[in-house]
Amino acid sequence: MKNTVYSFIVLLAVSFVVSCSGNSGKKFATGTFEATEVVVSAEASGRLLSFDIEEGDRVKAGNVIGIIDTTQLYLKKLQLEASLRSLTSSKSDVYKQIAVIKKQIETAEREEKRVESLLEAGAATQKQMDDIRSQVELLRNQLVAQQSTLSNANSSIDGQSASVNIQILQIEDMLDRSRIVSPIDGVVLGKYLEKGELAAQGRPLFKVADMDKVYMRAYLTSVQLADIKIGDEVKVFADFGSDERREYKGTVTWISSQSEFTPKTILTDDERANLVYAVKVMIPNDGYIKLGMYGEMEW
Repeated sequence: MKNTVYSFIVLLAVSFVVSCSGNSGKKFATGTFEATEVVVSAEASGRLLSFDIEEGDRVKAGNVIGIIDTTQLYLKKLQLEASLRSLTSSKSDVYKQIAVIKKQIETAEREEKRVESLLEAGAATQKQMDDIRSQVELLRNQLVAQQSTLSNANSSIDGQSASVNIQILQIEDMLDRSRIVSPIDGVVLGKYLEKGELAAQGRPLFKVADMDKVYMRAYLTSVQLADIKIGDEVKVFADFGSDERREYKGTVTWISSQSEFTPKTILTDDERANLVYAVKVMIPNDGYIKLGMYGEMEW
């Protein structure tokens, strides 16, 4: 039934176009006005703490117009930041251990020089010299082992820190997604949830449309397509009823590459005139044009 009504409307528009195209060499087409509409859905789940818009309100792209509860996300972020601080402090402790061993090596090396001087003066034995040299060598080996341990420990700590940082970034991204913003400048056409209700990821919140630039979708026959192309300027008349019309300058922005209506699969020459192609004409809106309003284009 819906397709039958749609086909009737298209045929009526085509009949009007064909009947008027012979007058004064001008061509006409009728259609309705539409706009770029965006349905904004929730990107996070939770209770709506605020949602300060109403139908008809103007919104700006990027401006926050609502907040989904972020308490649990914020607490999770605090926990991750505490873990990151703990990892950072453990990395500092390892360096302190290295400093202790280096200090012991410096002390042992000074003792080695002192014993060496005493040995030359005959005031120390060879065994004392060998013992101190063994101690210095042992401490140096311990330093190498400790540095290796430090390197492995640092790599592990760095890996854990990187993982925690990524988790923090994920939480921050989820916090950003909990802020409800409009992706475009426009007018709110519909609001589907209220403050205090539960939002779910993917659930529609509101619909917004760019009403500063509207489009008239009209239908042309294949014969008329030869006289119009994308970028052409045309006259557009908005029909307000009671013979009241407003004239606007429009620009053809899109022409369908496929016919919208084919009454039969096999066409005669006469029936080819019933093939129509959708055309979109962009018109700057002065605030008078409403969506769904009928209009006419002339070129």
